Amino acid sequence: MAQALAPTTAPPPTGPSHSARRRTRRLVGLGVALGLLLVAVVLSVAIGSALLPPDVVWQALTAPDGSASHATVSGSRVDRTLLGIVVGVALGVAGALIQALTRNPLADPGVLGVNAGASFAVTLAVAVLGVTRIEQYLPFAFVGAIAGSAVVYLAASGGRGGPTPVRLTLVGVAFTAVLAGISQTLALIDTDTFDRMRFWGAGTITDRPAGTVGDILPFVLAGLVAAALCARPLNAIALGDDAGRAVGLRVGAVRSGVVIAVALLCGAATAAAGPLMFVGLMVPHAVRWLTGPDWRWILAYSAVLAPVIVLAADVLGRLIVIPAELQVGVMMPFIGAPVLILLVRRNRVKEL
Repeated sequence: MAQALAPTTAPPPTGPSHSARRRTRRLVGLGVALGLLLVAVVLSVAIGSALLPPDVVWQALTAPDGSASHATVSGSRVDRTLLGIVVGVALGVAGALIQALTRNPLADPGVLGVNAGASFAVTLAVAVLGVTRIEQYLPFAFVGAIAGSAVVYLAASGGRGGPTPVRLTLVGVAFTAVLAGISQTLALIDTDTFDRMRFWGAGTITDRPAGTVGDILPFVLAGLVAAALCARPLNAIALGDDAGRAVGLRVGAVRSGVVIAVALLCGAATAAAGPLMFVGLMVPHAVRWLTGPDWRWILAYSAVLAPVIVLAADVLGRLIVIPAELQVGVMMPFIGAPVLILLVRRNRVKEL
């Protein structure tokens, strides 16, 4: 009789052994992601619109002789690959942070007005100040991105309740629409303005000025440090503001830290590569299926897999229309849209 009353299914595994197995799976998955990043880096350096034999590429990396083919590899492709890594890391982590901040798995860094602020600042610089060179875009784009984030956050902070996720989203969408309309108007009035900034506006990591990676790297590192400090508190705030306060968190301070991190990361990436869409939206949304709701792991996976997507899109852009190239910002929707559609159809990525 006792055997008849015994449960027919075992309870779900709990305790240290289950946690250890889950951590092991996550570590193995992160190792696989790092392997994919290594493959993407190799392909980015080895493949281009100028098709070079593997031995020439290897010689260019190990013993460059100053020839045109070696300069293409050791100079252009290596710099392009490094910029793709830095920009991808920044956009991936920024996307994860903004999804955590707004508690919306379909949010992207543009919600805070980062892209709109950067684009508007560059448009003004070109139209009013006559800026023509890409190296001159960088400071204007970065200041515009930071200012856009600050305006959205301050506007959402007014009134009772402070900068709630809903307020941040609504203010950000409205602010982005206004600045985008003004930027497009200026570009249409002055066709020279459009011609000068169209490649930056499309999103690209090619033909960047020498030292671009070094210029944005300190800001990206500062943003990553801020993101790491906010990762654990975000797990509590994801359950609601009251849950965060119940464990002693200063919710307002955490939100401010997230906004600062997003502004630094997205501002630096947008200034260097232009407004790249889908990276900050697609990657964190996808990795949540692999990691679960723990934001520490989501941030780590996003930092590794986002540059894989950026480099893959850049490599495909070099090959599709040889000997010409398509910008990475043009290729990104072709990769991002099918992935998002697949995730939605599978319905396996859970909301925050």
